[in-house]
Amino acid sequence: MIESKAAAILNALGFNDDELSVVIVDDTEMAGLNEQYRGKTGPTNVLSFSMREGEYGDVTPLLGDVVISVETAAKEAAEAGVTVEERLSQLLVHGILHLADYDHERSDDEADIMEKKSLELLKLIEKNPHLAAF
Repeated sequence: MIESKAAAILNALGFNDDELSVVIVDDTEMAGLNEQYRGKTGPTNVLSFSMREGEYGDVTPLLGDVVISVETAAKEAAEAGVTVEERLSQLLVHGILHLADYDHERSDDEADIMEKKSLELLKLIEKNPHLAAF
């Protein structure tokens, strides 16, 4: 499921020959990553780690890593009234868009652009036409 969805997202974004790592973790592991890399306490739902940054970022076929907490995703799915699979799709899209240099935190305009792209990509990989963006 995740592999085919990730491939569809990457292809839609023009990353046809790029590689992506998707890691599913529990809240304990996610909390450790969140603390280590963002200095924030507790788990989060998704983290993205780009391999395209730095001095040698242009020589690797690996776009980056998307790490998703399945426990947080399940809690959020229940709260939002969507399936866990749908929530995982939302988080996968969100994480990959960050690797493709979309960033909702830079400005309101960029947040709008990212939301529109998220909805477009969700329609490619999910059957639910009413599924909202991240």
